[in-house]
Amino acid sequence: MSSASCPSCDTQYSSSAVVCPNCQRLVHGDELKALAAKAEVARKEDDSVGERLLWQEAIPLLPVGSKQRLSIETRLAEIDSAPRAESSTPAPEKAPSWASGGGVMGAAALVLWKLKGVLLFGLGKLKFLTLGLSKASTLFSFLASFAVYWSLWGWRYALGFLVAMYIHEMGHVAALRRYGIPASAPMFVPGLGAFVRMDKHPATTGEDARIGLAGPEWGFAAALASYAMYALTAAPIWAAIGYSAAFLNLFNLLPIWQLDGGRGFAALTRGQRLIIAVAFAAGWAITRQGLFGLLFVVAVYRAFADGAENGDLGVVGRFTTLIAVFAAMLLLGRPTP
Repeated sequence: MSSASCPSCDTQYSSSAVVCPNCQRLVHGDELKALAAKAEVARKEDDSVGERLLWQEAIPLLPVGSKQRLSIETRLAEIDSAPRAESSTPAPEKAPSWASGGGVMGAAALVLWKLKGVLLFGLGKLKFLTLGLSKASTLFSFLASFAVYWSLWGWRYALGFLVAMYIHEMGHVAALRRYGIPASAPMFVPGLGAFVRMDKHPATTGEDARIGLAGPEWGFAAALASYAMYALTAAPIWAAIGYSAAFLNLFNLLPIWQLDGGRGFAALTRGQRLIIAVAFAAGWAITRQGLFGLLFVVAVYRAFADGAENGDLGVVGRFTTLIAVFAAMLLLGRPTP
């Protein structure tokens, strides 16, 4: 690993460090000042989107738990919660002429026109999800796994389960891209799962934790979509896929090794890890699922084995939210496909 010298005290530190271990000088101080100045300009111009992007770029350059980072995270929360101001200068957008017709068709067309932003966002996500399967290595490994699972459970369940797994992995890819880290498309290993290779390590444990938890977060969306299809069609196959996706993503929250939960735990203090352990225990009490018991035992062990010096409340919130939503899904049961 390459290293650099602190210009203030000449201490050597790794190229991924964000603060000098000796004099506590911010490694990227000049860059942070420039980003802060640009963000202030964006704030004065009411450019919340531009300001948010600048602060997001600054966060990885600050140590987890530092006052500067907490201040930025607070500002980001303010931006996200603030109502969007409507400008009085531009004229209101007019619906196209075909949407102004009377009756049911006109009303439906008007609704679709108003929802075009949502539809375009959804299409953008679908386009992103197709990128991985456009790679020959991903497609062939997907088909190999599909053949194995088809022989065990039938083609419909095998296909749905693998798509849910693929969406989980693409969640990691999306998070890696957000932090500017090159990554491979997902690769499948028949009978074992899938993985994504990244070309460099995240700058901080908090960044790595968010990349790790992005997989279960996207996996939750896949499970939720399956249950939505079950609600629409009453076909048990959809509920079975949703239940399996929820179970798989919950298992990935196991706080060991390079599983997503292990990466999340690396950013937490001992006390924060115990909070997650209590959440696992609550999940077991509500669902009586043995997996929650295993998660609780491992979380308690990891809490007393070690812990980060500065915790990350954002990771705690995302972790506990995932535990809650997966517990709710597992309560729905698993119909036979």
